[in-house]
Amino acid sequence: MKNLFIEGTVRTPHIFLEADKGKLEFSGRSIPENSIAFYRPVVEWVEDYLINPNEITTIIIKLEYFNTSSSKSLLEIFKKFESTFKSGKKVLVRWFYEQEDEDMQESGEDFRDILKIPFELIVT
Repeated sequence: MKNLFIEGTVRTPHIFLEADKGKLEFSGRSIPENSIAFYRPVVEWVEDYLINPNEITTIIIKLEYFNTSSSKSLLEIFKKFESTFKSGKKVLVRWFYEQEDEDMQESGEDFRDILKIPFELIVT
């Protein structure tokens, strides 16, 4: 399976999905005009990856800001990993946020409360 790399812009995040390492990383800002269209290749990649996932998958989130529609797309991506986790594979979301950024901290806490996968909040 090929890795997926999407170069970040001022409106879209840098995304690097590495199948061989079981590592998915999102960083930057996520305020695309159409988040469903922007995240479609990511969702499709995740669906392909989950056919035969690594024993351990780590999802790293280092977003500075994201809008509501991006939040829905991220939740869709995270939720796809719940059944993988329930089947015995290790899945971990590592949510990074700056100490003074209460909005990103609260967003991470909200995702953690919704999801049924290990979710780690990390202050930078």
